[in-house]
Amino acid sequence: MPGVVSDEHRPKRRKLSGCDLYRDVLGSPKLVVAPMVDQSELPWRILSRRYGAQLVYTPMINAKMFAESKHKSYKEQAFNLLNGEEGGSQDRPLIVQFAANDPDQLLKAAKLVEAHCDAVDINFGCPQDIARRGRYGCYLQDDWDLVYRLINTLHENLSIPVTAKFRIFSSLSKTVEYAKMMERAGAQILTCHGRTREQKGHNSGLADWDKIRAVKDAVSVPVFANGNIVFHDDIQRCLDATGADAIMTAEGNLYNPTVLLSAASLQGPSSFSTASLTNALSTEFSRATNEFFMLPNDTGAYLPHSTLALEYLAIVRALRTPTAGSAIKGHLFKLLRPVLLSETDLRDRLGRVRGRPGGNKDELLKEYEDIVREVEARLQSEIDHVQKGKVTLEGLVKVDESTGLRVLPRWLAQPYFRPLQVKKEQKEAKEGHISAGGGTETKKKPEDDATTNGVEGQETEAVESSTNEEKGGLVEAS
Repeated sequence: MPGVVSDEHRPKRRKLSGCDLYRDVLGSPKLVVAPMVDQSELPWRILSRRYGAQLVYTPMINAKMFAESKHKSYKEQAFNLLNGEEGGSQDRPLIVQFAANDPDQLLKAAKLVEAHCDAVDINFGCPQDIARRGRYGCYLQDDWDLVYRLINTLHENLSIPVTAKFRIFSSLSKTVEYAKMMERAGAQILTCHGRTREQKGHNSGLADWDKIRAVKDAVSVPVFANGNIVFHDDIQRCLDATGADAIMTAEGNLYNPTVLLSAASLQGPSSFSTASLTNALSTEFSRATNEFFMLPNDTGAYLPHSTLALEYLAIVRALRTPTAGSAIKGHLFKLLRPVLLSETDLRDRLGRVRGRPGGNKDELLKEYEDIVREVEARLQSEIDHVQKGKVTLEGLVKVDESTGLRVLPRWLAQPYFRPLQVKKEQKEAKEGHISAGGGTETKKKPEDDATTNGVEGQETEAVESSTNEEKGGLVEAS
């Protein structure tokens, strides 16, 4: 047939190096959404792109299970190739992330998605116990030879680039040498999460931007900085402090999908498109400026969480690709968290929603939508007071005493500050149990058990019930 070239004689595309990948394929992104277990699934990626994300990763995929044909249901849920939506035109640019400890299994899995993404990322950062038991993620930090072979196997055998996401060591020099080894192995982009593997859960603390800066200065491939993106203001601060090519956000995006959207970008007619008003799967921005709420001296733009929740559910409804019930529920608990703390009947109602394999998708989504619309109805008068000028938005903003960070009105999507575990000695000293000179204890009051707050967190039992389905699984892949 004229015009058809066989694969044998088709010219091979030049494999892209780091800077070429970053610039020519990914479009020089500055705003990246992280790989998040059970949470950076297709509908959330679409929503995130509408509100500023320029590059998105899939959730972490278990390479061993994905490579084996017997795990059909896992493969279809992890990265669905049957419906043609994952990795399709509205899901690009896209990087697929795998967790692995066997180079051959990793390569077999990566080959299955090679034609459906722009790069394959290897997870060297997951700090969860399941990663320790399975020997992957940050628990490979002690086996540099294996880390090298995992990266190099993909570098030598895939037609698309390989990238890597990792956590820092407590030692600056070791962190830098680790990153340089990954670059030598063939990683074309490095994402540096500025926390050690011990910094997780309530002990997360702050990410170390200085170590990310040291990595950026030591390698020639693009570097993404991961950690401490809570408000939009933090984006430029991070870029300035680290010199990174882009920032990556995980939980900041989960609790507030507009965290990557700047107020400045909303000015002028070019910011508005009607695409997603007629097409629920469009990634184009489609909201008028007057729908957003903005604060003085704040570069971000905010929306009511009920608005974002309904938009997310509409995307889930429009897709042919199934969305895990745990992902849907996890997103709703995080988005609606500010109001579920006080509207406990709705929190309990959300927790009781149960999907089942093969169940009716429309019925399940209607049950979720009814809850979100009830949230919307209960909060409308509070929103009206601001929109009609009866109160100012800035007058409703409070400051968290322990962090100095802003707490927005309960109807806006906003970050969640993770409670930190306070060491016993520090807590006793703070409460007056131990004086500077080792004096007598004071009587402990009940309220002294309150913890201080940190940034970037997961849901607590006060908001979510205890089942894995209601928690939406683990939050961040690394």
